[in-house]
Amino acid sequence: MEKKKKKAPELETAEANAESAGKKGLKERWNAFRLKCRESFLRVKKFLHQFTADGRYQKMLSSPAYEATSVKGMKLVLQESGQSVQTIEKAQKVGRIISLIVTYAFIGFMALIVLFPFYWMIITSLKSTTEIRQTEQTFFPATVLWSNFVNVFKWFDFVTYLRNTIIVGVISTLGTLVTTILAAFAFARLEFKGRDFFFLVILATMMIPGEMMVITNYITVSYLGWLGNAIGVFSAMIVPFWVSVFYIYLLRQNFKQIPNELYLAAKVDGKSDWSFLWQVMVPLAAPTIISIFILKLMGAWNSYVWPNLVASREEWRLITNGLRNSFTTTSGDPQYGLQMAATILVTVPLLLLFIFFRKYIMRGVGRAGIKG
Repeated sequence: MEKKKKKAPELETAEANAESAGKKGLKERWNAFRLKCRESFLRVKKFLHQFTADGRYQKMLSSPAYEATSVKGMKLVLQESGQSVQTIEKAQKVGRIISLIVTYAFIGFMALIVLFPFYWMIITSLKSTTEIRQTEQTFFPATVLWSNFVNVFKWFDFVTYLRNTIIVGVISTLGTLVTTILAAFAFARLEFKGRDFFFLVILATMMIPGEMMVITNYITVSYLGWLGNAIGVFSAMIVPFWVSVFYIYLLRQNFKQIPNELYLAAKVDGKSDWSFLWQVMVPLAAPTIISIFILKLMGAWNSYVWPNLVASREEWRLITNGLRNSFTTTSGDPQYGLQMAATILVTVPLLLLFIFFRKYIMRGVGRAGIKG
């Protein structure tokens, strides 16, 4: 180790003198500042003493001009607009009230448009067939027929259709969740060549209407021999809908919000990608996954075109197909009252599902749209 060189005595003396001079100069400036402040304070004190001693303060208070001055009638006027502040605030308050009235009127009008079909469905379910077919329609039934909700079970095989719908809905929803979670994890966390390109290609398929795929899907399931037996028909109603591009995109955006540090920490801890997915990412994305489960189940419950195309027998069809085909007399006359009563019974489960789980739907969709 080399020894540190010692400074020359002359250099140390110069540095000490400079430091001492700096401290002395700072102290002198501080004392000068204190002296100036004291002089200013004494001048102000002397002025106030003279102002009150010679009676000028009392004369000012007793002057007529001072007594006549009042701030009650004063108004602050803006030079550019020529209006007082009070007038501007009043105009703004009136504008806010008018804006609220217009907004709530518009919301109320749109709510009426949305709710009117449901109201018409309810009153139609309580009418007789004769009253429904009248030229002049009424907004309330002349005779309320609660018996329509009892007679509907004589026309509608509710148990069979409900069983088929639950089987198709639950299995297709679980399959969609599995494919969605795996695909979303791959596009959000795994690194491989062409990942972003393939994701853009998959997103581009959302531009293709689903109706254009009906013919090709029907030809495919026909070649697979799925149209002649119950297992094949149910497979045809389930398997083609196990992949949803929209749900993959939704969950992938939610996975992207999870900090990458968690993934790196899990790899350091020896966790595999499979363990990290199911033990970390899936619990953190639970609201979005619940939203996907509910929305997919509602979609399967409401599906009509594809099940009506592949299910050739009544015992294989879903509840929406039963609503369309079950309420016709032998003469071909539709029973609209019974049909609307059955529609209400079918709608109630979906309504209750949305009421009890709406916060999960809102939270899941909202989290997927927030970046950070």
